[in-house]
Amino acid sequence: MKLKQLFSFSLIAMLIFMMTACSNSTDETSSKQEQPKAAEEVKDLILATTTSTQDSGLLDVLIPMFEEENNINVQPIAVGTGQALEMGIKGEADVLLVHAPDSEQELVDSGDAINRKRVMYNDFILVGPANDPSGVKGMEVGEAFQKLFNNGAIFISRGDDSGTHKKELDIWKSLELTPGDNAGYAETGQGMGNTLQIAAEKQGYVITDRATYLAQKESLDLEILVEGDEDLLNIYHVMQVNPEKHDKVFSEGAEKFVEFMINEDTQKVIEEFGQDDYGEPLFFPYTE
Repeated sequence: MKLKQLFSFSLIAMLIFMMTACSNSTDETSSKQEQPKAAEEVKDLILATTTSTQDSGLLDVLIPMFEEENNINVQPIAVGTGQALEMGIKGEADVLLVHAPDSEQELVDSGDAINRKRVMYNDFILVGPANDPSGVKGMEVGEAFQKLFNNGAIFISRGDDSGTHKKELDIWKSLELTPGDNAGYAETGQGMGNTLQIAAEKQGYVITDRATYLAQKESLDLEILVEGDEDLLNIYHVMQVNPEKHDKVFSEGAEKFVEFMINEDTQKVIEEFGQDDYGEPLFFPYTE
């Protein structure tokens, strides 16, 4: 009888132990399942770009698209192309979106930039007062610049080593003219939007990218006077800052941004951007 009781007690104790163990195991598993996963770290991507992409509003559309797809926080720094390229040289940016092809190529040749891709284009235009006091409307751009110089016309320059400023200086150089010799010539040292506003206030002439002009046209008393010259084509490229030369750059994010800018969906957005508001696109896809 005692042997049977001992056996029964042992069996009951074993069952209780097994039930307790299973319960603990279930609780631990449940606890592990209930614990939320650690949120994936969001990294910052520094984009050095031109004021035209910022002032036109294009970045306000494209950046949220990229961030949503990649869990990356883009920090755009809108400056003149010269400053943006200098940031690439110093490794102070991860990716560049700029529009000065010759200067861009220098960065590629020096090894500071890689994976350079053509993204889009628009054009430069010469705008000025509606009454066009120097009578340059419809001229070729070189002829117009020569006449503005000869007339001592008010000419407002960005003077900031931007892509637009570089284009302006190329035109003066091709004419073998020093623009500062014109008493009506003034440099703002500012971005395109502010420079246009100053030109409007002074009723002067100014070269601008078409996108920024159209985006601000309603607040400007300036009209397009010269356009359509082949020399006024304005091409934008995107490129990574070389991680082998600048080891602190976010190379993975930069590569993703380059691919994003040239993919079909993004190019479609670029193609349609501005049509509803301005009756024409501000940029045209240009990856081929």
